[in-house]
Amino acid sequence: MTTATPEGCYVLLGTEQEPGTTYDVLSPTRHVGSPWGPGVQHGGPPAGLLARAMDRLAPRSDTRLTKIGVDLLGAVPTADVRVGARVLRPGRRIELLGATLEARQDDGSWRPVAEARAWRQATQPTADVAHRVAPTEAFPDVTDTASAEHALPEVWDITGFVSAISWRVTRPFGGGPEGGTSMAWVRLEQPLVAGEETSPLEQVVMIADVTNGVGARLDPVRFSFLNTELTVHLHDVPRGPWFGVSAESTIGADGVGMGSSVLHEPDGPIGQVAQSLLVERR
Repeated sequence: MTTATPEGCYVLLGTEQEPGTTYDVLSPTRHVGSPWGPGVQHGGPPAGLLARAMDRLAPRSDTRLTKIGVDLLGAVPTADVRVGARVLRPGRRIELLGATLEARQDDGSWRPVAEARAWRQATQPTADVAHRVAPTEAFPDVTDTASAEHALPEVWDITGFVSAISWRVTRPFGGGPEGGTSMAWVRLEQPLVAGEETSPLEQVVMIADVTNGVGARLDPVRFSFLNTELTVHLHDVPRGPWFGVSAESTIGADGVGMGSSVLHEPDGPIGQVAQSLLVERR
């Protein structure tokens, strides 16, 4: 599924300066919409903005972000937002970065709606000792279109951010009759910010937030299972544009769940995702 015109998920309006932090101010487009309700942004685009802000903060070519943790402080409204990043713990080999996403209120003030932290680590050549833990199930190649025979679930609201992605579902959501993990190759079809090239890091963080949907075990007509956070560990460099998501959900006995996935490139896994889920009956 693709969208024809690259409008972007956000339009950059300008910048604002606060003591110690420069904020980018952005306006959301129709491509940020969430299936959980009108006027609410999907978690993927805000996560992408937070990753973008941290990755662009005093970057060095011999470092990269290896772990990104996003905490959603509540529903992110489809209002103007601003995002800014700062160094929390400087270092030559290891740095801790932080970022805040705020939404504009009716009175013009800003309210925090999401926060993130990321570890930036120094890199060095280790290809001679590289080792990737093999996933428990083989992931079909992205070029194997014959295996991408499963459609998105009919109950999904195929608008907003879901429609800003191309999907090749290789194992049906919920694992199908045989159980197991759900699998899909996904590619972002809209830039994060209009007129900008979306980096592979920004792409993979946005896509990582579909984990609880791809790995869904519950009927979304009868249940909601919103993620309250998103944690992405990247043990290899994302390249894109296609990323594989091999996902599963665990549902506890008291309304708490966890979504998890392995992120893939065509030549193997590159990272893992975990999300805490708030499970509620509708």
